[in-house]
Amino acid sequence: MTIARLARQAKRPHGFCVKMTAVAIMGFCFIFVWSMFSSSSTSATTQRESFDDIAEPIAGNTRVSRPHTQSREREKEKHEPSRVNEKQNGESDLDLKKDEKKINGSVSLVVNEHESRRKDKKEEASLERKEKDDGTKKLPNEGEKDNQGQEESGDEESEKEEEEGEVVDGKKEANDSENTEGNGDIQGDGDLIQNADQESVEEVEHESAGSKSTGKKRKIKGPVFDPNAHYSWRLCSTRSKHNYMPCIDIESGTGRLQSYRHTERSCPKTPPMCLVPLPHEGYGTPVHWPESKLKVLYSNVAHPKLAAFIKKNSWLVQSGEYLTFPQNQSEFKGGVQHYLDSIEEMVPDIEWGKNIRVVLDIGCTDSSFAASLLDKEVLTLSLGLKDDLVDLAQVALERGFPTIVSPFGSRRLHFPSGVFDAIHCSGCSIHWHSNGGKLLLEMNRILRPGGYFILSTKHDNIEEEEAMTTLTASVCWNVLAHKTDEVGEVGVKIYQKPESNDIYGLRRRKNPPLCKENENPDAAWYVPMKTCLHPVPSAIEQHGTEWPEEWPKRLETYPDWMNNKEKLVADTNHWKAIVEKSYLTGMGIDWSNIRNIMDMKAINGGFAAALAQHKVWVMNVVLVHAPDTLPIIYERGLIGVYHDWCESFGTYPRSYDLLHADHLFSRLKNRSKLLLQFCLVHTYHLILENIVLITHPNVKCNFRCKQPASIVVEMDRMLRPGGWAVIRDKVEILDPLEGILRSLHWEIRMTYAQDKEGILCAQKTMWRP
Repeated sequence: MTIARLARQAKRPHGFCVKMTAVAIMGFCFIFVWSMFSSSSTSATTQRESFDDIAEPIAGNTRVSRPHTQSREREKEKHEPSRVNEKQNGESDLDLKKDEKKINGSVSLVVNEHESRRKDKKEEASLERKEKDDGTKKLPNEGEKDNQGQEESGDEESEKEEEEGEVVDGKKEANDSENTEGNGDIQGDGDLIQNADQESVEEVEHESAGSKSTGKKRKIKGPVFDPNAHYSWRLCSTRSKHNYMPCIDIESGTGRLQSYRHTERSCPKTPPMCLVPLPHEGYGTPVHWPESKLKVLYSNVAHPKLAAFIKKNSWLVQSGEYLTFPQNQSEFKGGVQHYLDSIEEMVPDIEWGKNIRVVLDIGCTDSSFAASLLDKEVLTLSLGLKDDLVDLAQVALERGFPTIVSPFGSRRLHFPSGVFDAIHCSGCSIHWHSNGGKLLLEMNRILRPGGYFILSTKHDNIEEEEAMTTLTASVCWNVLAHKTDEVGEVGVKIYQKPESNDIYGLRRRKNPPLCKENENPDAAWYVPMKTCLHPVPSAIEQHGTEWPEEWPKRLETYPDWMNNKEKLVADTNHWKAIVEKSYLTGMGIDWSNIRNIMDMKAINGGFAAALAQHKVWVMNVVLVHAPDTLPIIYERGLIGVYHDWCESFGTYPRSYDLLHADHLFSRLKNRSKLLLQFCLVHTYHLILENIVLITHPNVKCNFRCKQPASIVVEMDRMLRPGGWAVIRDKVEILDPLEGILRSLHWEIRMTYAQDKEGILCAQKTMWRP
């Protein structure tokens, strides 16, 4: 109550002294809370791309652990300090360390982290031999093949951890991210995170900015998954039934069908632990690519309003058990090929598949636009809007086209700035000039400097046309062409975003204004849209200063703004070796049935790049609390989004044929520490910025990732029956995870382990409880 009273008084003109008093009081509170979670000597911790270099106790029921081993380890912990031997250049076989990392829209800290661990070499060696003899499981189809040239770095680090007991100071640096208004990385409509992760108990040393670290111990205890847990599954009972999307659909209260989806992304406070049922009409094996471009099983996409939509449109036809898409029919009269050719004629610089590689299609209706561009080597990501009650985005996914589902109202889309070569909107019925033009300013944010915005409408509204002309002029978009296609009966207008900031200074009215320097244009997770213009990048270290190379040279070209090019090249070669020598031939996956793939923890897009020449597409997911590498992925001509796996992904059930998770779950072991640190630091920054903080919506630091098993449930929701999951992680994580997958009646096709690292390959079945 006292703090709230001081905050109210601080807003008054004479409240300067009161304001400073409030800052001082909250500063002391911050220091007190910080000290509660830190040791006597403090040092800040950093975010990692991999936690494989931290020695962790292994769960009791894993293959490589024995009961007497765990008790002996506990005795050692009682009688001598536990030290971690962390090397500066340590790296797992699947993760490459970044020296300088930009955290997406969150507070970054410069780290000087000292950790050590004292080991009894003889006892450790004997324990390792026992572990290998007792439980390590090796399959003949992996063997040495997956080790040579693919997992050397991880194996070497593991050996060094066992052999060395010296203290090695490790240091990782992270660039300070720019604070954004609301800084929505941590909070959504519901509580993004619940209670502190009870499964990870950590002693972390913290250090305030400018202080020196002193090298004390850090303990990380407890498995990600409870090895003693037993799971009993049930079907979800939701209004959207077999099409349930937890963060999109409203499942509380009553209402008409038109209102069963949120106007903004809003996730349940407790992650769903139920399984989405299969369609009532039955679910059949999806039609394989490329036949799926022309037809899909109707029962797999059946929807109450889809039948009525089919009767009104000729470009999709129900024929027996299939939903077909005639090649000579399209929502574009005259055919989609004529439509694309006319665009290229209007602006010759638009060279589909060369100059233009990555396109965002707003409003997922007729997928023929994406299908035709795919033939031209253009990767089109369709944005299915939340008010698409016909579920055409699900049809697009079933056909094998990249699609995500997202509200598009007041928050930023989950993309970095300046990454799309072109944005297309055909009859998407969006009022771009409403709400101060926020929606168009969001398009300006994600459009590459010099990129193209293609707008086509069938019926011109004079008032909307005038409002759109005023708005595009205010953001200095150049109208390259405006033509009414007599054949297609649509008016097409092509705009181009400025390539430099010079033109912004020539505006008579500075409305919308330029964004402040501390506004991070790449912050996108739960960040509200801005009514300001982000300046065009001009510094050589910023992405978007130059147009990328033509495809496919673009895939392996690394511009000057990319740091550590040698590591990017090594990462690319690393994943090429793994994909060619292991994934394509050594796991029993029938790749002729694989089309839609998700990399659940992408870094530089190396996995997707290794599959670029195959007939698949990969959705690269960059974690919102990890270093921001998504601009690198787009620069290479690939696609992806920001996401936090404590929440459900924006897609329909049964969307993907293969899920790839590289050390995703091991990251959860340190998640509680990172979020606690973020909340404390971010809260203190809000104090210094004179923001009312006690009820600030972005400072709710509860931990929703308390149930990591909910991520497995989400994987079950996204994956098609018959789909595959390839999971690379620590053995102590894979063992209980295998148990969870077996409880879901997934078939474990392959497991392989060496030292503390392992691979699990599983296939989902048709089973439902």
